[in-house]
Parts: sequence; structure tokens; C-alpha cells
Amino acid sequence: MDEIHAIACEDKKNHVILCTHPLCYTVGSDDPGGWPVPTIPADRGGSITCHSPGQLVTYFCFQAHEPAAFYRKVRRAYDELFASLLPQVRYDPKRPGWYIQNRKIASLGFRYRKGVSLHGVSLNIDVDLKAHNRVSPCNLDGVIATSLLNEGVLLDEENLSRDLIQLLSQSFDDPCF
Repeated sequence: MDEIHAIACEDKKNHVILCTHPLCYTVGSDDPGGWPVPTIPADRGGSITCHSPGQLVTYFCFQAHEPAAFYRKVRRAYDELFASLLPQVRYDPKRPGWYIQNRKIASLGFRYRKGVSLHGVSLNIDVDLKAHNRVSPCNLDGVIATSLLNEGVLLDEENLSRDLIQLLSQSFDDPCF
């Protein structure tokens, strides 16, 4: 992500990275410590986040000279995605992420440097919920992790990625990144 961010700062274009990570727990600047799992510090805000296979992580290295407008466009794309897959999913601005009641299905967080965004959104497709629930998502009391599969949606990463890119393209009114 840092390498792509540097490129985006130079070429003034938007770049998106879609990937998965091996099982790991990352902590941001709000890390209180004392976790029951090993953690990796990350250059972001927030507390603890679990990443693993079965989770689609979208990193945005976008020109974001107006962070609030950028954030709204990302939200719009994911809101539309969830409206088509699981209409009961809602975004919670007080606890940034998408939820079904107390079950968190996607997290988001951004940092901005030199007018370009860093970090992004992680969406649980088919994750090991036992591993994800070893910690409370984002250290939020009473919140557990869930996934599309756990909520009855069977969708593979390739198709989800394709749909997401289309929605992001529409939201940003940009046919290609």
C-alpha cells in the first residue's frame, strides 16, 4: 500500500488494491494493549482488527483533497453493495463499519497523506469467525464479527470484487482507476 500510495502521489491518479491477508491482528494508534493474540502495529487509527483469508480488503490510494467527499463516495458504493446482498446491513457512523444488529461484517478506516488516502475497507466474505472473535472487532463492547456466508450469502471473492469495482467506479464516476 505504501508503494502504491507513493505512486499515486506522483501520478495524481486513483489506485485501488484488492487483496486478502494471512491471519493477523493489527492495531492502530488507539491500541490499549493487553490482547490475547499477537498484534502487528499499523499506520492507522483505531484499535484492533483481524485480517484473514476469506476477507476482501480494499486499500484506496485515491486523490482525496476533500476527505469527507471521498469518504461519502466509498460509503455509497458499499451501502449499494450491501443493499443488493443483505438489505438489513446498516452503516454506523458512531462505530465506523457495517453491521447487522451487533454483528460487524465490514470495517473501514482511512488516513490521508499528501492529499492521497491510505487504508480502506475489510469485508468478511467467508472467514474463520472463531479467529475473528478472539477479539472484539475494533475493541467494541458487545460486538462480534460475522461474514456474508454466516448471514446466508454465498458469494466468491472474484465475483464480489467485480461487483465492488463496478460500484466504486459508479460512485466515483470514473470508468477506470
